[in-house]
Amino acid sequence: MSVAEPRRIVLFRHAKADWPQMSDHERPLADRGRMEAAVAGRKLADTGIPVDLALCSTATRTRETWKIAVHELAHRPKTVYEERLYEASPGELISVLNEIPDDAQNVVLIGHNPGVHGLAEVLAGRAEGDTRTRMNDHGFPAAAFAVLTFDGSWKSLEPGVADLIDYWAPTE
Repeated sequence: MSVAEPRRIVLFRHAKADWPQMSDHERPLADRGRMEAAVAGRKLADTGIPVDLALCSTATRTRETWKIAVHELAHRPKTVYEERLYEASPGELISVLNEIPDDAQNVVLIGHNPGVHGLAEVLAGRAEGDTRTRMNDHGFPAAAFAVLTFDGSWKSLEPGVADLIDYWAPTE
């Protein structure tokens, strides 16, 4: 696989979580979240992106979101559960993405706000059509995802090098 081929990153926020009396890390999905995760999985499948690798936060709500959404994809990618994604800043998320082996072309990162939205903003030096406006108008609600592309190796991923090419939210 050539690093000259554009890489794609799908930044996927977990679906709607419940608020039981437990630690934030252990919060499960709400009933609405389970439905949104399935819809988001179908929308991700509709993009036609053949995901090679999924990086998922270890929080219960992100793991549940991915477990539901991945069933909608044509094939199940390798999934790595990464505790550094929980409560991560955009800079911390870039550091994790910089470690991805170059044989992974298309990656989905399942994480949390404000980090996921902030990362989409930081990476996107350019945006197709009204994708940035739509993303900013909607915020980055539960189960939303943004698709970015960039050229080069994962080690070269840094602020402003990507194109925001798609955005979807259940509120659209």
